[in-house]
Amino acid sequence: MIHGDMQSYPLTLDRFLAHAAKWRPNVEVVTAHTEGRRDRIGYRALMARSQRVSAVLRELGVKPGDHVATLAWNGAAHIEAWYAIMGMGAICHTLNPRLTGGQLAAMATLSGARVLIASADLAPLAHQIAEAAPSLQRVLTIDGAAGDAEGLEPLIDAADESGVVWGAFPETQPSGLCFTSGTTGAPKGVTYTHRSSYLHTLRLLQADVLALTASDSVLAVVPMFHANAWGLPFAAPAAGAKLVLPGRATDGASLATLINAEQVTIAVGIATVWLGLVEHLDTHGGETPSLKRVVVGGAPLPPALMQ
Repeated sequence: MIHGDMQSYPLTLDRFLAHAAKWRPNVEVVTAHTEGRRDRIGYRALMARSQRVSAVLRELGVKPGDHVATLAWNGAAHIEAWYAIMGMGAICHTLNPRLTGGQLAAMATLSGARVLIASADLAPLAHQIAEAAPSLQRVLTIDGAAGDAEGLEPLIDAADESGVVWGAFPETQPSGLCFTSGTTGAPKGVTYTHRSSYLHTLRLLQADVLALTASDSVLAVVPMFHANAWGLPFAAPAAGAKLVLPGRATDGASLATLINAEQVTIAVGIATVWLGLVEHLDTHGGETPSLKRVVVGGAPLPPALMQ
């Protein structure tokens, strides 16, 4: 009998994007914008940009184990930031833009983040946080023009990603930090590790959960600043599925248009979102024939809405 050890394979989250970049390079991540425009990028190009963001962060002095904060809507630029931060062994601290500047500054102070990556339309709130959080030294904006705020895009264009290595750390390394909201008392910080989120992703892909496949188009309405968007930014590239991100607009009309335009098969979000979609379809007519499954969390789904 021959005994052999299985290959050692640290369960780090960067491997999901690397997998998609290699095997599903042209499958799209689609970002919707409020003015109706939709941006598209394939997984291979997204990974290349993400590694350049890692290079930018390295130039700013970010090291493994450091926290980098994000204050952003669901979009490809936010995905790039996530993988850039986590891939280099830093910790992605997602901030909820629906909280106050004071609350968010307190969270950033606790994490000690020195860099904040923010959606352009959230730049005023980002600067409010930076003024009240002594550790924050740099605010970089994504997702379009931001007035006099410093944009991340020119830094990405100038970045040299040579020497950027992802995943060169133990799978027990912290990958993310998220604070609770809507709970009793002050918000409480919860830290994820690469291993915990990797194992969660494997569970998410299973037949009795999302049953996600490479032929699916997945709409992630659940925010990336809440509980890792329930793991969808890891699960979609792991399966090689198309990932559709709604940006800031999650009203019924915007979602109906997006679902039909991108042939969404699986949509994920809280019940309130789907109530808005149903009300829009009831009022204005129309259907969403591509949709196979709607995944709901956050609160029990009313039977009438389920129907």
